[in-house]
Amino acid sequence: MRTHTTWLRWAVLMLVFGVAIQEVPVKAQDAPALTDSQADPDAQNPDQDPPSRVARLDFKEGSVSFQPGGENDWVDAVLNRPLTTGDNLWADEDSRAEVHIGSTALQLGPKTGITLLEVSDRAAQIRLAQGSLIVDVRHVDDDDTYEIDTPNVAFVVDQPGAYRIDVDADAAQTNVTVWRGRGEVTGGGSTYTVIANQYATFSGTDQISYDLEQIPNRDDLDAWAFQRDQAEDNSDSANYVSREMTGYEDLDEYGDWSYVAEYGPVWRPRVVVAGWAPYRFGHWAWVGPWGWTWVEDEPWGFAPFHYGRWAFVGGNWAWVPGPSVVRPIYAPALVAWVGAPGARFSFGAGVGWFPLGPGEVFIPGYRVSRVYLNRVNVTNTTVNVTRVTNVYNSVFLNRTVNNFNVTYANRTVAGGVTVVSRDTFVNARSVSRNAVQLSAKEVAAAPVARMAAVEPVLTSVVGAGAPVGRRPPTAVTTRTVVAVRTPAPMPGSLEQRQAQAGGHLNQVSSSAGLVRQQAPGKPVAMQNPAARTPQTAQSSTQSSDGFTRFGESNGASQPKATHIWEAQGTPEPQPNVPVGTRNAPPTETRNSAPTSMRGPQEQGQSQQWSHPLAKPAPPVRRDEQQQHDQEQKFSNWHQQQSAGSSSSARSAQHSSSSSSESKSSAKK
Repeated sequence: MRTHTTWLRWAVLMLVFGVAIQEVPVKAQDAPALTDSQADPDAQNPDQDPPSRVARLDFKEGSVSFQPGGENDWVDAVLNRPLTTGDNLWADEDSRAEVHIGSTALQLGPKTGITLLEVSDRAAQIRLAQGSLIVDVRHVDDDDTYEIDTPNVAFVVDQPGAYRIDVDADAAQTNVTVWRGRGEVTGGGSTYTVIANQYATFSGTDQISYDLEQIPNRDDLDAWAFQRDQAEDNSDSANYVSREMTGYEDLDEYGDWSYVAEYGPVWRPRVVVAGWAPYRFGHWAWVGPWGWTWVEDEPWGFAPFHYGRWAFVGGNWAWVPGPSVVRPIYAPALVAWVGAPGARFSFGAGVGWFPLGPGEVFIPGYRVSRVYLNRVNVTNTTVNVTRVTNVYNSVFLNRTVNNFNVTYANRTVAGGVTVVSRDTFVNARSVSRNAVQLSAKEVAAAPVARMAAVEPVLTSVVGAGAPVGRRPPTAVTTRTVVAVRTPAPMPGSLEQRQAQAGGHLNQVSSSAGLVRQQAPGKPVAMQNPAARTPQTAQSSTQSSDGFTRFGESNGASQPKATHIWEAQGTPEPQPNVPVGTRNAPPTETRNSAPTSMRGPQEQGQSQQWSHPLAKPAPPVRRDEQQQHDQEQKFSNWHQQQSAGSSSSARSAQHSSSSSSESKSSAKK
């Protein structure tokens, strides 16, 4: 009887299932399945999307040179050039520079060379081959990793704070200064925790000797960096845009905010030349994996050209930053292109474009997923997600590349469209000096295109900087560093990437490596372990489109907020826990790199990677005597600090700073 009942139930289920199957084609008639020729698997995969952030060179003084990742040429560094994985910077003698990645500032002293081993959504990994690097980290959330790799140790930031790392010329010693925050140093088979108000010296390679002292007196580099950091901390623009919008820090000095009823808060530059228009005073460069990227001439010209939209209001251009999201998505240039691929204007082969207006959908010329297309638009302008979806279906699935049947506001603004010859475009020449005047009729007749279908040349990648004679020594450019996190693959040269792409360059990268990886070290007792008491970031909610916005509330109960460390003026309180208890490897904390972000060796897997500029750290050893020595050094440091004895502190300035570095610290 039970068997009969069971079969009867199965029969009923099969009948219902069969009816459901028959109904599917009827319900799906309005959305037919994509054929192989319509769907692009790579474009559907979010793992193929480019990073959401880049670095930016925002200040230089003296001789600062730049080398694109994968290339051999060194050129004069150009302000506002987006920097990404594989790029190199060198500040020569009597020179200094500053780079921003979101709200994080990297300040280079004289004779300092760095490589961006990785700049991605959650990782900023810097190779410091020689010199002095000051790092001000204002924001660290659960998944973020900030790592500075030197020839003998790797320094990982645990908390927001202010740090300085010095590497001597012969690469035998690394000095770590922590003014605020806390970090972990790994090298020679051990780990060392460095907390606020400590100055630690690490000498040797295979065997690391360690000394702990009070922070030395400030030198000129410290004073300059602190002045710039203080100005950024007081930024008024941070009230209108997220601090994670790379380039926000220069808006206060060069423009003003106002309110426009139709758009909300907008920003206008105070001084522009006659005939100024967005995306006209600068040049185009080819920066992988995005491709054609705008580089603006003005010192403020980063955020307004890679985020938000431009509107023509009251006879003047105004930048509309869009919604205030925690981390807006970087775009190479928020423009629409004029002329179909291979178009010829009355003067010959050329390329034209105009700035997108508020609410208009940005259509990337590089491969993206549907998720990315939503994010890059919703975080940069107020736009209906349904509208973005319609554009995605039309452009990426149905291959309707041109003639979107969209009325673009800035296309009809007098002087809004800019056109140059193809030669000017691909060779990174000044657009404003080479712009071609076209009649309104010719501009109106040219269709709007998805992308500039122009292949880059070497000059496109190197950019507008002039060749330089002062470049880092070979010993610096080839020196390997120690790394905890597996570095990203370095990009190949333009020639290699074009060959891999069959002459049609897209997202191609080389798997060649530059780094040796540092394994997690044995913890060395340097401080009392800290129980984190994180402060919550400013109130935020997640809207229906899936993006977190500041200061919004929909009245519904919100999930437990993710704790985020923000930079504070005082060190994190340390609980009274015996130092000697730090004998076991530290457990993962909310500000340590999550397992998915760490290298294979950190996850207990065999280490099988290579990188031309880095290598994994040696396995961690347990040494009771070393533990005891470090505990004693911490105790001595703590007694000196508590006593406030000036005689116990180092009276000398940072040893790596040259006496000739006496230039003005005023913001350029």
